[in-house]
Amino acid sequence: MTTKGSVFVSSEIGKLKRVIVHRPDAGIARISPKRAEELLFDDIVFLEQMQKEHDIFKNVLALFLGEDNVLEIETLLLESIQHDKETKDLIISMVVDFEELPKRDAKILSSLGDEELRDVLITGFCKKEDCILFDPIPNFIFTRDIAVVVNDHVIITKAAKSARFRENLLTRFIFWSHPIFTSLKEEGKIINLNQIDEFPPSRKGEMVSIEGGDIMMIHPDYLLVGCSERSSGHAIKLLSEVLFKKGVVKNVVQINIPADRSFMHIDTIFTQVNFDHVAAFKPLVADGISSNAIVYSHDGSQRIYNSIRDFMIQELNEKMDFVFSGKGVSPYQEREQWTDGCNLVALKPGIALMYDRNVLTIEAFKEKGYQILSAEDLIAQSRKEGFNIDEVKQTIITLPSSELSRARGGSHCMTCPIERESI
Repeated sequence: MTTKGSVFVSSEIGKLKRVIVHRPDAGIARISPKRAEELLFDDIVFLEQMQKEHDIFKNVLALFLGEDNVLEIETLLLESIQHDKETKDLIISMVVDFEELPKRDAKILSSLGDEELRDVLITGFCKKEDCILFDPIPNFIFTRDIAVVVNDHVIITKAAKSARFRENLLTRFIFWSHPIFTSLKEEGKIINLNQIDEFPPSRKGEMVSIEGGDIMMIHPDYLLVGCSERSSGHAIKLLSEVLFKKGVVKNVVQINIPADRSFMHIDTIFTQVNFDHVAAFKPLVADGISSNAIVYSHDGSQRIYNSIRDFMIQELNEKMDFVFSGKGVSPYQEREQWTDGCNLVALKPGIALMYDRNVLTIEAFKEKGYQILSAEDLIAQSRKEGFNIDEVKQTIITLPSSELSRARGGSHCMTCPIERESI
């Protein structure tokens, strides 16, 4: 059982040391065209190919981090079940209540071995009884959304859509029960947006919802939170108050974007890849169309910027430069934003992962001086004598993406960093 290392993230680009991922599971193969929209998938996918692409993604992560530091959420869930019998019974009870299972199915869950229980909790299918107990949770591959480390605290998020609620239950169970997070729990450093008394709906009925794709730890003093289709302004206000009270950050920046499926989170329109470079969707980030940034500071002051670019240049880095999806030209910028051309995860400053299908965005990175290297070529090079991963510099690593991209989430979405080096 992995417990080593700290839990700390103070930027989007510091060297990644530990990360949580989830390989596409068998539940994804049960999504039908009729249910796809309800389950928040835009398409049905070829699971076997999707898994192959994700395996390549994980192999690249392992080259940079070490295999033991790429944590599979299935493993964390199993270890949590094995570690704590009392909370195991609690999670079964919570799932039974949420899924409204009859007593016969509740008994099935309680009778399962630990590995069988883990599989059913994720996929909804019980092999032992050859029955489907509840829906799959296909979006679990997007581990960015389940929780976010902010300096030395963890925010357990709260999904906007019911299709993701079981993900949230399992995440809360892991962060409460797994030994990796024991010290955080004991020190009161877990902020759980699902605590209804601490994060209640507004008196006007506005609900609390924030998903991890809308949260970016862009600087030790600045937390960005998107107000979007999936995250509410009311939730941002409540979270800001808690963060300021605990002294976790000095500024919370509300990034307002359209409540639109195309821009469901802020990491679909921009992600930082280097000290001076941000991958971005030009209309919203640079032109300020239907978007802006409001900085809330711990001293009660506020500042408003008419564009996200203006905020970044004036408050974070006056040299910040932007690499536009599709080179900032329509219709290519819209096409490549849709296939996550702005959604990159940095493994360290200047090294980031992106989908290979976003060819014009890749050209834009070349023009900024980046080397482009396919994941397959990198893996092949790593097998040669004398290879040193530390010699890879200023490189965009492209991932095969024919199936992964159809799920509407890129490399940033598929990673939940829990430890990065300070920069």
